[in-house]
Parts: sequence; C-alpha cells; structure tokens
Amino acid sequence: MATCPECDAEVEVDETDVDLGDEVSCPECGQTLVISNTDPFELDFAPDDEDDDDDEDEKVEEDEDEEEEEEDEEDGADWEEE
Repeated sequence: MATCPECDAEVEVDETDVDLGDEVSCPECGQTLVISNTDPFELDFAPDDEDDDDDEDEKVEEDEDEEEEEEDEEDGADWEEE
C-alpha cells in the first residue's frame, strides 16, 4: 500500500509486480502517479507530458521570433545605407 500525494488516499499496488518509474492512477482523485521508491514503497506525481510538448512549442516560437528580429535588423541596416 502507498499513499497518494494529492489526496492522501491509500493506493493499492502489487509491490511485487511493479518497478521503479511505473505509472499508476489514484482510485480516489484519478491523479496519475509514478513509483518513485520501492523500499519503502512511495508514489509521486507523474510528469505531465502536455507540459513537455508546450515547452517544445515555446522553444520553436522563440526561435522563429529571433529569426524575425534578425531579419528586421538586416532590413533596418539597408535603410541606413541608402
């Protein structure tokens, strides 16, 4: 037995059938949890895949913004030369 870090409910897990890093769901709140320790048996919040995707999207947007700024700077330099 382990305790959900979100709602403190008891989460029944077959400790002989799970490994470190396996994901389980809390039966009370539905939170996705990960096995963070096996001795003593502990659960932690699972990483949120959606956040990882958002971080990648933000990085792409930042790169695009930097490219646009560089193009603007080049255009501005042309005006100064003329």
